[in-house]
Amino acid sequence: MRQSETGVTHGASPSAGGAFPQSAECPKISQVLARVGEKWSVLIIIMLADRPRRFSDLKRAIGGISQRMLTLCLRGLERDGLVKRTVFPVVPPRVEYELTALGQSLREPVTQLANWAKSHLNELDAARAEFDRREALAHPAGESPEWSAQGRLGATHGAGAQRR
Repeated sequence: MRQSETGVTHGASPSAGGAFPQSAECPKISQVLARVGEKWSVLIIIMLADRPRRFSDLKRAIGGISQRMLTLCLRGLERDGLVKRTVFPVVPPRVEYELTALGQSLREPVTQLANWAKSHLNELDAARAEFDRREALAHPAGESPEWSAQGRLGATHGAGAQRR
């Protein structure tokens, strides 16, 4: 069987500094990273790390998240086996969310990522300000830069691309 038929590309090992081998697992890994890398998912995991919480508690604690987005994120995390939803048979019904054992296994890496972000906020802000300053000099008022502070990703691709 040829390499192109297997879907596996053999490359240098990650430890040798080369690219990871490409395989049929890549789309699945990408889906997991997309879920775990979502801004709201990370915050939900952090909020549930210590104890179960009710929906309203999560919504209050996570500033800026809409009810719909919180619902969608919780459903996605539940579908992936990271969050358990428990409905208590009381009137009115009480629902709590908590991390599963699989979700708890994400606690440490997500917390480390959050701590890294917190400890580097000033550097990140400075880098963004410097980038924006260079962009403003490169694209004086009236020009329409393809790469702007508002639409960095995908601004030059697809139907929504800006035209010069």
